[in-house]
Parts: sequence; structure tokens; C-alpha cells
Amino acid sequence: MFVATLIAAGKLTDEVVREAIDRLAATGHEVGAPHWLDEHDAADIVFQGSLVSARAELAKMDHGALDVVVQPLGDRTKKLIVADMDSTMITVECIDELADYAGIKPEIAAITQRAMRGELDFRAALIERVAALGGMAEATLTECRIERVKLTRGARTLVQTMKAHGAYSVLVSGGFTAFADPVGEAIGFDKVVANTLEISGGKLTGRVAEPIVDSQTKLETLKAEAAKHGLPLAETLAVGDGANDIPMITAAGLGIGFYPHASAGEAAAAVIRHHDLTALLWAQGYPRRSWVMG
Repeated sequence: MFVATLIAAGKLTDEVVREAIDRLAATGHEVGAPHWLDEHDAADIVFQGSLVSARAELAKMDHGALDVVVQPLGDRTKKLIVADMDSTMITVECIDELADYAGIKPEIAAITQRAMRGELDFRAALIERVAALGGMAEATLTECRIERVKLTRGARTLVQTMKAHGAYSVLVSGGFTAFADPVGEAIGFDKVVANTLEISGGKLTGRVAEPIVDSQTKLETLKAEAAKHGLPLAETLAVGDGANDIPMITAAGLGIGFYPHASAGEAAAAVIRHHDLTALLWAQGYPRRSWVMG
């Protein structure tokens, strides 16, 4: 059994739901009656057939504000979330914002974008960008965080709701502890894994401490936390936007690309392009009445 969740906050109509049912039925799926999670916001359609075929068919629906998540019905409510930080749980790329304080944001942001698209090796690109920040005052880290870092809408509600229903939460970032630790605390993550910038004499040395948190670290964190909590990977959720998130996204029971770069979007089981992070609650079957509002 599978479930297709249609998400179009405030804009989901009976006609759109009926189109999805008709598309599934026309491609050989056995479809049940739809169920509103929240009327005009999100609806479930349970069906039997082919997961791959259903995803491909429903991806053809073109209704502007519609996001669709198709997944196995069993283990739908996840017990572990592992999330990327930059451009996922927060709205910016921290290293790009730091670079702005040094007057080199365009150069650094260009490298960041190439790394997130998978065109550059993440580790090498990180080392290069951090080197360019050598000599920056340590106090700038706090200044940048306070002035530039904003939580993504729905981040707290997503994590707090999952935790209230028994899930464990991990923020794992190729960014820096100076940002990730306060962000993780603000959102309510149980654990934070991120890179540490080396500092000497009150200034950045231009080096990042080993071991570097990269795509492999993200994958290993997902697997290790699942094992630690006695969970099969089917009961895990991973969300991110860049190429360095692909290994954990593809390994998780439900891997979500959140406004992703093309490579991450292609690898993800589902993509959120129109809604905030609360879409991941509807995807797990949580109606709004069960949310813990952040």
C-alpha cells in the first residue's frame, strides 16, 4: 500500500484531488477514496500499484502551488529526522553571509553554488572558502548570525511536532558550529553535528578543524542515529537542498529535497518547492490539529 499526499495550502480543491485519483486509476493503480488531512490544504490518496509509476504520473500535475509526496503507507510517521541547515532549516548560506562582511560575497557565493550543484568537491570547496576568511574577527561570527540568520518558516513546528510524537532530531551541517549550535537550540534539535572554524588570537585562522563534516558524515550520522535508537532506515526522514545531502536523502526512508538544486531534487523521493517545512508534517500524516506550533 502507498499513499500520495497532495499539498497546496489553502488552494487544494476537490477537482485537483479528483485529477490525481483519475491519473492513478488510468495508469493501472487501485485507488481508494481520498482523505482530507486539512481541508483545502492537504489530502491523502491511498493506492496499490507501482510507487515509481505513481510518482512519475503525479509529477505531471501542473497546478502552480502543488507539492506531491508519494511513499509507502507503512512507516510513514518517522521516528528520526536528520536535517541540513543552510538553505533548509535557515534561509541563508552562512559562509556566503560571512563573506559579505569581508567584501567577497560574490566570489564565495559562486563557489558555494557550484558545490551545492555537485560541480565541485565539497571538502575542497569548503577549505578554499574558509581560507578566504582568514583574519576575520571572531566577533563577526556572532554579528553575522544575529543580523543575517533567519529560521525557515515551519522549522520549529516540524521538529517540535515530531519530537512530541516520539521522534529524535539531528541537525547535521557542512556549515559551522558557531551558527549550527544556536540554530539547533532555537529550533529544538536533540543533537547538532557541524564543522568547527579554527580561531587564534580572536581571529579566524582560515582553517576548518578535522574531521570535516561532508556528505559521507551526513550519511553516517543518519545510519548511526537510526542504529542507536533501534530504528530501521524506513522510519527515518532526511531533508536537504544540495548535492552533499544526496547520500542521506537517498538512504532515508523518506528523503525530501527542500527547494533543492537540480541534482538533489532528482535524487529525492519527493520535493517541496512551494510550501514551508510544515509540508513535511502533512507528508507524515499529521493534521494541523496535532502540530506543536513553533
